[in-house]
Amino acid sequence: MSSGIVAIVGRPNVGKSTLFNRLLRQRKAIVESEPGVTRDRLYGVTDWAGRIFTVVDTGGLDWDGDDPIQVETTRQAEAAIAEADVIIFMVDAVAGLTPADEAAAAVLRKSGKPVIVAANKVDDISRASLAADFHRLGLGEVLPVSALHGLGTGELLDEVVENLPPAAEEEGLGDERGTEADTSAADGPAAVGPIRMAVVGRPNVGKSSLVNGLVGEERVIVADEPGTTRDAVDVAFRRGGVDYVIVDTAGLRKRKRLRGSVERYSVLRTLRAVDRSDVVLLLFDSTRPPAEQDKRMAGYVSEAGRALVLVVNKWDLVETDGAAFADYEGHLRRVFHYVDWAPIVFTSAKTGWNLERVLQTVRRAAENHRRRVPTSEVTRVFRDAVAVNPPPSEGGRRLRVSYVTQASAAPPRFVFFVNSPSLVKDTYRRYLEARAREAWDFTGTPLRLHFRPKGS
Repeated sequence: MSSGIVAIVGRPNVGKSTLFNRLLRQRKAIVESEPGVTRDRLYGVTDWAGRIFTVVDTGGLDWDGDDPIQVETTRQAEAAIAEADVIIFMVDAVAGLTPADEAAAAVLRKSGKPVIVAANKVDDISRASLAADFHRLGLGEVLPVSALHGLGTGELLDEVVENLPPAAEEEGLGDERGTEADTSAADGPAAVGPIRMAVVGRPNVGKSSLVNGLVGEERVIVADEPGTTRDAVDVAFRRGGVDYVIVDTAGLRKRKRLRGSVERYSVLRTLRAVDRSDVVLLLFDSTRPPAEQDKRMAGYVSEAGRALVLVVNKWDLVETDGAAFADYEGHLRRVFHYVDWAPIVFTSAKTGWNLERVLQTVRRAAENHRRRVPTSEVTRVFRDAVAVNPPPSEGGRRLRVSYVTQASAAPPRFVFFVNSPSLVKDTYRRYLEARAREAWDFTGTPLRLHFRPKGS
């Protein structure tokens, strides 16, 4: 259980994300020399000296600019300051003290929170003296560190733990504030554990708006400019007694439009978010037809074995005449015929219309994804399926099914023990899957049917 929140703040490009990754001992945040790569709040859990706590990476603090994205990035960082128990204020020892550092220090002094100044980019001991100038900020001791090489991070963590509130005061707060959550699936449709869902889609289809709408607060930046989201941002929340972790991802672009390593890393983060999810929400803009990258993503989700919900956003912009729903749904069904098991939900993240239906559909898809069927039912259903429609013979040989069992869930996987797997044709495999879907509710989840030689 997480016990306390530590926010890493500072002006742009001082190494906050590098330190975040260092403290989490994993590469979770994108790290680039380009300022402004981190825009939303990123959360992760780490431990030191017997204490487990949440670390928050933030975008750069900058109150002088008028760029809407930077204004919103600063607001997100201010929200992290407000919820933090301890603040790590990062500065660049090589660049020296700047007016932006002094402006940030003034805000941090007013917060009343414990502030630890970390003078970054002290890559060897000979540079330690560079940190001295930052004592002028009046925030107490300044710790020289190298987030890139790990120098001084142990002393920094000692100071963090020293300033955290007693563990008992923070017990139980971690999951509510956006920490990493356990996604292990249990047997049966009512499996214990939060539902992890990834929101994917092309730029500017409303992914961040949908996340904020489902969560009930502005946790990720929303702007008309495509490409606002770059990191995959985890947000934990609770609705109707159910725990969720929702991940906002970067927009899916055509490969030829990927410019630079930041966007390539963003695509990799999106694919990783899909791999870590239980349910994927593939989002569409109702005013635009699906594109090739949408089709590829649906195929990737299916191949990855994740549950899938197709969400049509911005429905408030469509003048419905009664037939619009059916027309759009029919078009999606034709385009995404290879994932015909995925439900379709229409919504408007901007107005909040039908957002509860989105969550209801996610819950149903997650339950079906984790569903386990008793062996007696599996045997009966597939035995009847073979009896009603026996497999065709080939060269005088006919497929014989000796035994069927569900080997695993998430996604549901059925193993057929047969006389010869080579006799199984795609048409008969699809027939058996259709019978499984008729017998049990597997809406929203792919199925896996494997055929093995009897006795293997």
